[in-house]
Amino acid sequence: MSDMAITFLILGITIVLFIWGRFHPDLVAVASLLALYLTGVVDLSQAFSGFANTTVVLIASLFVVGEGLSRTGVTAYFGDKLIGAARGKPLRLIVLAMLATAILSGFISNTGTVATLMPAIVLASWGVGGTPSGFLIPVAFAANAGGLLTLAGTPPNIVVADALEAAGFRPFGFFEFSLIAIPLLVVAIVYMATIGKKLLPKNRTSIAPPAIDEEMEELAAVYSLDDNLYRMRVRKPSPLIGKSLREADIGRRFGVSVLQIEQHHDGPNVIGQPMPSPVRERMKSMMADPPALPDADMTINFNNVLIVTGTPAQVHELSVTMRLGLLPIDDAGHELSDLLSQEIGIAEVLLTPRSSYAGKIVADGAIARTFGVLILGIRRGDKLIETREPLRFGDALLVRGTWDAIGSMAEEKRNFVVVGQPEAIAGQVIELNTKSWISIAILAAMVVLMVTGVVPVVIASMLAAGAMLLTGCLTRTQAYRAISWSTVILIAAMIPMAIALEQTGGAEKIADGLVSTLGSIGPVPLLAGVFLVTAAFSQVISNTAATVLMAPIVLSAAAGLGVSPYPLMMGLAVAASSAFLTPIGTAPNLMVMAPGGYSFNDYMKVGAPLLAAFFALSLILIPLFWPF
Repeated sequence: MSDMAITFLILGITIVLFIWGRFHPDLVAVASLLALYLTGVVDLSQAFSGFANTTVVLIASLFVVGEGLSRTGVTAYFGDKLIGAARGKPLRLIVLAMLATAILSGFISNTGTVATLMPAIVLASWGVGGTPSGFLIPVAFAANAGGLLTLAGTPPNIVVADALEAAGFRPFGFFEFSLIAIPLLVVAIVYMATIGKKLLPKNRTSIAPPAIDEEMEELAAVYSLDDNLYRMRVRKPSPLIGKSLREADIGRRFGVSVLQIEQHHDGPNVIGQPMPSPVRERMKSMMADPPALPDADMTINFNNVLIVTGTPAQVHELSVTMRLGLLPIDDAGHELSDLLSQEIGIAEVLLTPRSSYAGKIVADGAIARTFGVLILGIRRGDKLIETREPLRFGDALLVRGTWDAIGSMAEEKRNFVVVGQPEAIAGQVIELNTKSWISIAILAAMVVLMVTGVVPVVIASMLAAGAMLLTGCLTRTQAYRAISWSTVILIAAMIPMAIALEQTGGAEKIADGLVSTLGSIGPVPLLAGVFLVTAAFSQVISNTAATVLMAPIVLSAAAGLGVSPYPLMMGLAVAASSAFLTPIGTAPNLMVMAPGGYSFNDYMKVGAPLLAAFFALSLILIPLFWPF
């Protein structure tokens, strides 16, 4: 059996296994790689060349960039804007998400666009009462179609333009692709908003991220914070004035926790008159710093407001002894929400049976000193206990600290179990701070590098990922967790198949046969053949590789028939961006597979009608815009 026949046999079996869905796609891809090597179709370096492929590195880097945007609140901010614009309607969200994705994909890498927008769209999908599986395939398809809008939108466009220029023809203009891309994009959006959305699965691949306000209200109720959370103003005769929290030793003496110290300003305005209350509150909100943990060495001044938690008896003792005024807190849940930021979080932690902290006393600084967190409350069974009581197995602690500190407690699996989804809550804090703007600047710089071509796209993405780490937008652990390793392995393991199809001559044999057969009938059938062959290749190998393979064949066929190469080359470009039938057709398709919980069959079911529509519309419009 020839190498070409073996390659087609392995490809056929691989596709059948992908469609069957019995085994994980990445496992099937690795088996395909091994089969090609063991049968001698590819050598060792070719078999593992995919793991050093720039596309694989690009995708991994973009996952890190996307996580950096998520960790700094940019994703939550954009997701909140999407939810607001969608007005709670899933259909509006599909249209808006596809439009935003397509427009961005016309100017930057469609892979980068999906990596950037996907976390926000996942959040928005839950926000309109849907699931990610109802929105991510439309986003991937919009990224593929949007890449057609400009010359720089997708590599196949550049390959087509360069091939024309090399053959002595005028290359396509930067926006010339838009003539066909805009009608196709309109068709894609209308299709997904009508027929396509009914074909999308309703997978629940993950638990809906908790709504912050609801989560904080529930915690406030469980830990009775409506009765145990107080605001206390420092009066003039208070012995706290001039002392630090460390010197006052409030936690050990009174058993309360100070969550925050607010500077209070009731001073006059520029003309010496007291500011009206609404103006004062507005100025306060504009000038307020993000919530932070109290500095134990910060000096307490007159009129400072301490936010504390403790039992009524403890707080009363503190109030009398330290001469503090009590201010009412009407909504403890809302107050907890206000204490959240990109750096500071709140989580519930349980003590394990073998915890070394059993028997320790919170008021003496146990846990707090080790992890740098504050204990807001302790619950044992159905009752609250004081911070002076020794801890036991099963005690639940409500803690406030940095997200990194909470993450450190989660890693201490022998001592603690962190309850709920603190990382999901962290990603939903809608607050743009210094790191948010840094991450946005990093994204903008990456886009500029990609568009201008100062460095290769993969280098631009790696520089952006490294900048996210160096500037503290996310940690090394978070970066590793952000990468979808199954996606990376899948695409890396399928690259040897593309190499095998090219070097055995299998792809060229199919292309030559179909083009020569249909070309003898006429130019429109030839255009149909070019589209179908290129689209077929693009489902299983890189669409860039498919374009490189087909471009010289198409130019030769056009010369042989004595027709203009422009309609055929535009058909080639459109077909290369019409990989809707498999997740391995394009990087955006593959990136949304795991978050959406999609199978190969989902892509075929949703993508086949859209591919047919692109095919029919291309045969009608391309000869009108670029006559033969």
